[in-house]
Amino acid sequence: MGPTVSRVLAVRLDSLGDVLLCGPAVRALAHRFGAVDLLASPAGEPAARLLPEVGEVLVFDAPWSGFEPPPVDAAEVTALVRRLRRRRYDRAVVFTSYHQSPLPMALLARLAGIGWVGAGCEDYPGSLLDLRYRRAGGHEVEAALALARAAGAGLPDGDAGLLAVRRPLPDVSRLVPEPPFVVVHPGASVPARAPRADHARAIVGALLEQGWNVVVTGGGAEADLVAGVAGDGATALAGRTSLAQLAALIERAACVVAGNTGPAHVAAAVGTPVVSLFAPVVPAERWAPYGVPSVLLGDQWERCRGTRARNCPVHGHPCLSGVPPAAVADAVAGLAEPATASAPRRPALRAEGGPA
Repeated sequence: MGPTVSRVLAVRLDSLGDVLLCGPAVRALAHRFGAVDLLASPAGEPAARLLPEVGEVLVFDAPWSGFEPPPVDAAEVTALVRRLRRRRYDRAVVFTSYHQSPLPMALLARLAGIGWVGAGCEDYPGSLLDLRYRRAGGHEVEAALALARAAGAGLPDGDAGLLAVRRPLPDVSRLVPEPPFVVVHPGASVPARAPRADHARAIVGALLEQGWNVVVTGGGAEADLVAGVAGDGATALAGRTSLAQLAALIERAACVVAGNTGPAHVAAAVGTPVVSLFAPVVPAERWAPYGVPSVLLGDQWERCRGTRARNCPVHGHPCLSGVPPAAVADAVAGLAEPATASAPRRPALRAEGGPA
């Protein structure tokens, strides 16, 4: 079936990793309906701009989403409704994680005059939803794709439903050592999902002992963490890359070591293997690196399991701190292959509907 021209709004008001995970579903919507804009949070905006097949990116800081949501601002909400109404969307598909409600956004979509609204929803939606899809288990990528299929969309032939980014990616050769090197990303927006700083530094030390060049990455606010973890032997890159540059850097890497955080999903989107230091505060079967070779380390049966805790509720962060640094280095050695800058590991998808 060819694309049916329609004005479709996809919504994912969450972190950049969550936005990347809904990328295959957005491609499915674009294949079916021809044009898809994406409404994202400020945190997710850089990832939204990196997704193939996204037309325009709209940004809204939702008071019902995120770890530090803003207070309700009637003027901001009204401005969003007016903006959506001016764009005359025919359909809206609201993507959420299994523990989130799509109903606040569905209400705003109705107020904006959007005639058809679909979402994954367990709660009674009243008249807010035309499609109330009840998701099964499985990975977040698969759940988003299932919602897109329930909305009448599907991926084109040859699209395997893996994560992807727009191309071309920028040249970052001046920022990093010659391949092969390993990227270690020690931080996370949710502290419970990141290794302790001393543990991350020990992991870098184990990788250096095995002969790897190591690049330690992080945001500008993580400069002290990154410098401390890198020490004298690794390259510290904190706050020096855009998300597109980080993707290009990770694509050149032989492997990435990271917690359950955005850069692990960036690695999946460019086809780079991941050693995932996964704290079980959320289920790995939903958020582990998707579609790339990976090794998941961390005690998945620790007492924090399934708590969705922001800060580790168990003294010493044992689910991750119990992983020997040498085991991480051995996992890297088992996964890594020399990265080349000559070609992406994964075939590029078309990047239509907006600037590359």
